Formats: sequence, structure tokens, C-alpha cells
Amino acid sequence: MDKNKYLEDLQEIKKLMNRSSKFLSLSGLSGVFAGVYALLGVFVADYLINEKIVVAVPYTRTQTYLLVQLLGLAFVILLLSIATAFIFSYRKAKRQKTKMWDETAKNLLFHFLLPLLTGGLFALILISRQYYGLIAAITLIFYGLALVNSAKYTYGTILYLGISEIILGLLATAFPGYGLWFWALGFGVLHIFYGGIMYFKFDRK
Repeated sequence: MDKNKYLEDLQEIKKLMNRSSKFLSLSGLSGVFAGVYALLGVFVADYLINEKIVVAVPYTRTQTYLLVQLLGLAFVILLLSIATAFIFSYRKAKRQKTKMWDETAKNLLFHFLLPLLTGGLFALILISRQYYGLIAAITLIFYGLALVNSAKYTYGTILYLGISEIILGLLATAFPGYGLWFWALGFGVLHIFYGGIMYFKFDRK
């Protein structure tokens, strides 16, 4: 009995240490939804690029107008993903009776945003210089670096997602003509896959 009580106490201490050092309110479902949004966005972008839909200014759409549409689409997907992540994380934190915004969450956000914003600014500079062929690779690589950089503050699954994103980004560099489909794999399929793993491994407990 004493031995069992000792093991239970150790497990409880371990749980408390994890909660204090890691952000465990991150929901796998938010990753799944982000992946779905990304896949829908890729299909819409493909239609726009190949002129398969009627646009607001027929016969006068320029490359700049198309670029604005694609950037707007990406911004909408980003907002939806952020909102979904916040909602699911808030619900999970409430269910676990833990604080969602604490020092660990701040560290997670800082280490995630630093590489992400750097990559975003780099991508915008490339776009302004009309170097479109590397945009998919740059966004995937820096997003992967952001995940790897912040993984120590949350579930270890995020580390493997980040490494996978970096590998896809490097492949996108080698095959620049298929950037849209690498985006579909990286931001769509991988998010759904790893989000599903996190949901069944952590959220359903």
C-alpha cells in the first residue's frame, strides 16, 4: 500500500510539474480545423489562379489583383485558424480548471511568433520583389522553425509537426512549381494528421 501511495504521489508531482512548465490547453481539434481551412483555401486559390471562377473585374484582372486576392484569402484562413485555436484552447483550459494565459503561455507565444513573424516579413519582401517561386518554401520552413522553437513549452507532438513542415519546405524549394500543393500537404494534411493524434492521445483523456 505504501509503495502504491508513493507511486501515486510521484505521478501527481509529475503532473503538477508538467502543468507549470508546459502549455497543455492546446487542443488537437484546433489543428484539425486549421488543416481543413487550409485545404479549402488551397482549392479556392487553385480556382483563382487558373481563372475557373468569375471575378469582380472581368477581363481586367492583373497579376497584382490576383496577388491581393490570394493574400486576402491567406489572411482569412489565418484569422479563422487563430479564432478556432483560441476557442478550443479556452474550452479545454476551462474543462481542466487551469489558467489559459500564464507565464508558460507567454513563453510559448513568444518563441512561436519570433520565427513566424520573421518568415512572414521575409516572404512579404520576396513578394514585393516578385520572387514568387520561393514563397511556399519560405512559409513552410519558417512555420516549421516556429513550431520546433516553441515545442518545449507544449506537447512533444508539436516538435514532430515542425520537423515535418521544415522537410516539406525544403522539398518545395527543390520543386518551386508545386508550391500550392506543398502548402496543401504542410498546412492542410499534416495539421489534420498531427491534430488527430493530439486529440486521441491527450484531449479525450
